[in-house]
Amino acid sequence: MVLCAVFLIGCTTPKPTTQNPTPATTHYPTRPTTPPPSIKLFHQTDNTLTLVTTPDATNDQIAAIIWQLRDAVSAHSFDTLHLPQKFIDARSPIVWFHIYRGPRCASEKYTSGKLPCGASYHAAGEFTLGSFSDPNRTDGELVIDENHSTPLWNPDTH
Repeated sequence: MVLCAVFLIGCTTPKPTTQNPTPATTHYPTRPTTPPPSIKLFHQTDNTLTLVTTPDATNDQIAAIIWQLRDAVSAHSFDTLHLPQKFIDARSPIVWFHIYRGPRCASEKYTSGKLPCGASYHAAGEFTLGSFSDPNRTDGELVIDENHSTPLWNPDTH
């Protein structure tokens, strides 16, 4: 009996260990050293600016434009980019920037009837300033296609 009791006490099941899963880390591309090409305001609505650049702009050049827009937020320098600073300051609460390679497809968001480049989305980059909870939030991404994009930084950090 004593042997049975000792055996039962020694055979306790160990408690399961709980492992905290490692959170997935997003790796953002490094800021390009390529200078941004010129941009031009193509269209403006009450909360959106559509910008065009050279038709042959590379992804690094598009990313450089997006970083340039982010820099203009903190420097309060959209006017130097020939973009309306007063419009951006008066946002309520978000301004979206759509960046296109050349003007050919840039009207797709504003065209009624036949779309200039077909039914998919053709922007090369996106920049968003502001959110409903943080007026200084910035979000930038390269658009690969209408279902895929590459974020350029963590939008929850300023």
